[in-house]
Amino acid sequence: MKNIITQFSRLFVGVLFIISGLIKLNDPVGFSYKLAEYFSEPVFNMPFLEPLALGLAIFLVILEVVLGVMLLVGYKSKLTIWALLLLIVFFTFLTFYSAYFDVVKDCGCFGDALHLTPWQSFTKDIVLLFFILILFINKNLVKPLFSSAVTNIITYASVVLCIFMAVWVLNHNPIKDFRPYKVGTNIEKGMEIPEGAPKSVVEMIFIYKVNGVDKEFTEKDLANIPEGATFVDRKDKVITEGYIPPIHDFTMVKDDSDYKEELLKEPKLLIFVTYDLALSNPDGMKKLEAVNKEAKAKGYKVIAMTASGAEEIAKAKKQYGLNVDFYFCDATALKTVERANPSIVALHNGTVVQKVHYNDIKDLKL
Repeated sequence: MKNIITQFSRLFVGVLFIISGLIKLNDPVGFSYKLAEYFSEPVFNMPFLEPLALGLAIFLVILEVVLGVMLLVGYKSKLTIWALLLLIVFFTFLTFYSAYFDVVKDCGCFGDALHLTPWQSFTKDIVLLFFILILFINKNLVKPLFSSAVTNIITYASVVLCIFMAVWVLNHNPIKDFRPYKVGTNIEKGMEIPEGAPKSVVEMIFIYKVNGVDKEFTEKDLANIPEGATFVDRKDKVITEGYIPPIHDFTMVKDDSDYKEELLKEPKLLIFVTYDLALSNPDGMKKLEAVNKEAKAKGYKVIAMTASGAEEIAKAKKQYGLNVDFYFCDATALKTVERANPSIVALHNGTVVQKVHYNDIKDLKL
């Protein structure tokens, strides 16, 4: 019975680590955004690690996949189980911190393929920790499945294949797009809230300075605010979160007006997406004006979308000779639309028909 439980734990942990790792390896840039969120001020306040987020993301997801393979084939089982234990303890701490302090809404454990709440993520890690502890206690029962030579070949091959996959998706689009803006998605429909969907319950909290100290008051307490108290701020506390549509922060703002309703009705719309012009790839930016001219000749309306300010926009238009209008959208939304900076998205009547990395502009079908 002990051996059966151990082998089941081995299979369960190994397969789950491989699946979780491959989903994130499919989109390491997306996972790096999640790590950067952990490093930001509201969470661990380690901004010096944010520039290392992508490298760390790639290392962690490759490690996750390879450890899963090593466990299944029995490569250096004691070392593997120790590494799995340390990794899951680290992840369990992160997910508990996120859940308890409500600072990160989605751990990114399964990328955009499956969104888990902070407490669901923590529960998942507790379950994994339980099975890894079974493996730790019964390390001697985790034997190699093949000869030493075959086990080594499988392990080393998994490392090489993971590195190859990482390099590929960094220079092109993710192999499988799980995001809300994937090809075939109608953006307007993605923003719709179904009839009867649960609504958020929000409590307004008013902050007043009382005798030099900031104190919080609910709406019910407003009649009892002490004399001489001065208003400082108001914040909304979400009691129960309602339905949030897959696409909820998409805008196309120009001159303080949102033009998304009319632009999403364009029969042929081509968008240059560059969330941050200061960080955009120069070689990719140089290719955009030629695409702009070709697309306009074929009946497309061409625009650009960014979260950069007017100064950066003017600089980019002059530097790269771009003859397009820029529309503002939040950087997080644009990072979700496309990972490459810049990238090209083609819409027909608001439906995404093609998404192209700047390295694959030759594949763009207009």
